[in-house]
Amino acid sequence: MTLTRTTPQDTAPRLLYDRREAARQLSVSIRSLDYLIAGKQLHTRRIGKKILIPHGELVRFSRGDHFGPIAGTEAA
Repeated sequence: MTLTRTTPQDTAPRLLYDRREAARQLSVSIRSLDYLIAGKQLHTRRIGKKILIPHGELVRFSRGDHFGPIAGTEAA
């Protein structure tokens, strides 16, 4: 029986998440995440064409309360 030891590098959070991973971390759909990004509720970084969300942004967003719909729908 072999035991594996975890080092701080193994358990450290990732610095940047792609849209799919970020949506999973926040327990929302990718479309909802896109609405949050478009509404400037989440700040992003770009590397080439890839949109990345910093870990700190996910933590910041998850610590707050968010009332109302994610998509900005206006009643006519």
